[in-house]
Amino acid sequence: MTVFYLIRHAHADWVPDEGRPLSPQGRKGAGQVADILRGFSITRICSSPFQRARQTVSPLADVLGLPIHIEADLRERKLGDGLAANAFHAAVKKTWHDPAFAHPGGETNAAAQRRGVAVLQRLREQCPGEHVVLSTHGNLMALVLQHFDPRIDYAFWKKLTMPDIYELRMDGGGVSIARLWQSQG
Repeated sequence: MTVFYLIRHAHADWVPDEGRPLSPQGRKGAGQVADILRGFSITRICSSPFQRARQTVSPLADVLGLPIHIEADLRERKLGDGLAANAFHAAVKKTWHDPAFAHPGGETNAAAQRRGVAVLQRLREQCPGEHVVLSTHGNLMALVLQHFDPRIDYAFWKKLTMPDIYELRMDGGGVSIARLWQSQG
């Protein structure tokens, strides 16, 4: 059985720059992620290239003495160009209601889901029977989980915390998904 720990990155103050770092609250959350997962048999840590996702698993990588492997396809789904910050939730909701819809300059949910699932499938082949951490973003994490459980939707995405950890177990007989931990702050 291959086990994936999908982590939504810890809190980062929102600015349009995708390179934004974790906030002080987010650094605390990253420490909590390390405390929770340190006792698991993790063999590989992968992350979105965005700084907030890398910083979320950096304390865990330090504790376990593992490198962080950058997976470009774990990046956040591009919602669109020129969307106002106050229209964010409505814009996301529209893409969840129509997986083939993309805002101008954006990526569809279907396309983002395909690339995220492809990372899991490739890593499952490369790391059979291992425990692998994937640090990513809320939309992509929910879309990947939705591939395995169609009940996952916009409401599920809205309830994700920063950080949040889901365990996805894959064996020959199927897939199981369970929330391992959620931030309380």
